[in-house]
Amino acid sequence: MFGTLKTLFDGANARAEENLRDRYCIELIDQKIREATASLKAAKYSLASLIQRERAETRQVAALEERAADLTGRAREALAADREDLAQEAAQAIATMENELTLRRGTVQRLETRILQLRQSVETANRRLTDLKQGAIAARAAKREADIQKRLGAHVAKETAFEEAEALIQRVLNRDDPFEQGQILKEIDAGLDQTDMADRMADAGFGRATKSTAADVLSRLRTTD
Repeated sequence: MFGTLKTLFDGANARAEENLRDRYCIELIDQKIREATASLKAAKYSLASLIQRERAETRQVAALEERAADLTGRAREALAADREDLAQEAAQAIATMENELTLRRGTVQRLETRILQLRQSVETANRRLTDLKQGAIAARAAKREADIQKRLGAHVAKETAFEEAEALIQRVLNRDDPFEQGQILKEIDAGLDQTDMADRMADAGFGRATKSTAADVLSRLRTTD
């Protein structure tokens, strides 16, 4: 029982978290982009620091090489002048410089490797961040469209109002014309009490017309002229 309750509780929490993520997805995306931007900025600072160290070490190596080369030339001159004491001191100094050069060159090499790796990481992160920003723009547009569709759907979902309005329009349009209906009733009444019989006989050509027509008026006007 407790296992079932725990499963149901975990499922409810998962659904609540999903709903929360769906509701605030744009805010979450923006926050993650800010975090990624901060990480990229920190990586850039680290890269800049490594490059600065590598350049400083490279300058030190160049200076030591120059000093060692200069001292080597002076030691040769001392040997040529039979100054073994000075040549010995110079040789010791040169050996110390060479040992330091070995260490510094190793440091430069390690820094160059690290710089290459970090530069590639920074470039990759920068491309991904650009993609994230573009994706955020697309997601924001999609979310806005979904919200509009949701609001529209909420209004359109009220089909009863639409159907009632359409039914009322059809009712008005299909309503019988009261004037025409009155005329028909008069015709029916006239047929029932035979009051239209003379008119019907006149229309059939039997006897004088009971009503004046436009043709009669025109005929009379021509005769008068």
